[in-house]
Amino acid sequence: MTTSIDLNADLGEGFPNDARLLDLVTSASISCGAHAGDDSSILATLREAKQRGINVGAHPGYPDREHFGRVELDLEDSQVSRIIAEQFEHLKSIADREGVELQFIKPHGALYNQAQRSEKIARGIVLAIRRIGLPLLGQPESILEKMASEFQVPFISEGFPERRYEPDGRLVARTRPDAVLHEPAEIESQVVRLVNLGMKTLCIHGDDPNAVAKAELVRSALITHGIQPRFWGRTEAL
Repeated sequence: MTTSIDLNADLGEGFPNDARLLDLVTSASISCGAHAGDDSSILATLREAKQRGINVGAHPGYPDREHFGRVELDLEDSQVSRIIAEQFEHLKSIADREGVELQFIKPHGALYNQAQRSEKIARGIVLAIRRIGLPLLGQPESILEKMASEFQVPFISEGFPERRYEPDGRLVARTRPDAVLHEPAEIESQVVRLVNLGMKTLCIHGDDPNAVAKAELVRSALITHGIQPRFWGRTEAL
């Protein structure tokens, strides 16, 4: 088992727990304002992250605020590339003014999930990120990872301690009532399993009303099992 792993949260989406979560995680994916949040919530989260020395990345998603970016769209790869590029530039313009460096990109919601199994969605994401020049977060052994390898885009494997998985490694669809894990023992077991599988980062969803409690549980489980929370791009523990 690895002795360290990153713990990230999706933040800047306008929910109230960003500051508390930033006390528990080692990196944060910040909304670009399309699927949720606005410049004010983004700015506040970037400032809180900078104050704590937390590493941040961009979290672009489908511009569908009504459904929180969690409804799949049938787009061409060029359209997906444009979504990634435009949203990244918007977030970067805010981050630059605050002296915050964006260090990775993690797609959000339906865009993220489609990219694990759709070549054209994955290609659109990877081609945009190759031009930007940052690492990409995604699920291992997916089409997205294969596409990233093909175009030599650094890939960071991500696991979800609070989400249930299908036997083939895909996330259970959120339409199923058992898609999200709630029992502490079940989440702790999932944390250990994901670390043993070699994940480089674990994700907490900031929109979950119980996000802080789950982040505390995950962090405690890591420490209990001798695993240090640490950003994948750093050598020193936090």
